[in-house]
Amino acid sequence: MSRSIAGLVPHRGPMCLLHEVVQSDAHGIVCGAVSHRAADNPLRCDGSLPAVAGIEYAAQALAAHCALLARDAPGEPVRGLLAGVREVKLHVARLDDIAGPLTVRANRLVANGPRLLYAFAVQSGERELLSGRVAVVLQPGAPA
Repeated sequence: MSRSIAGLVPHRGPMCLLHEVVQSDAHGIVCGAVSHRAADNPLRCDGSLPAVAGIEYAAQALAAHCALLARDAPGEPVRGLLAGVREVKLHVARLDDIAGPLTVRANRLVANGPRLLYAFAVQSGERELLSGRVAVVLQPGAPA
């Protein structure tokens, strides 16, 4: 399964950091990205892309996961707000010098009403670049 990310996240242009959904099921998602090497990546700072920017890659992956799950559920569109990030482990200082594509994994740990908790990892090949947990609060009825 390889599916475009367009239409799954509200981000457009260079701010849409992921380029494809590689795999998705009820518990999680795996996405691919190559934008970490792009000179116009909007998260670059002083000419480089800090590893902490990988949190936004993870947030977009879980947004895509929620959008895919919502397609199968009736109701109004929802928008999620990032409520917190915990246990972030950075194994590299920056992402723009990673030669290969990124694999972004997000696995749902908790779904308690509008509150979601995901574990995430950003990798290149078998090498883990960063990992952590992201908490999101869904806002039903908000424009998607």
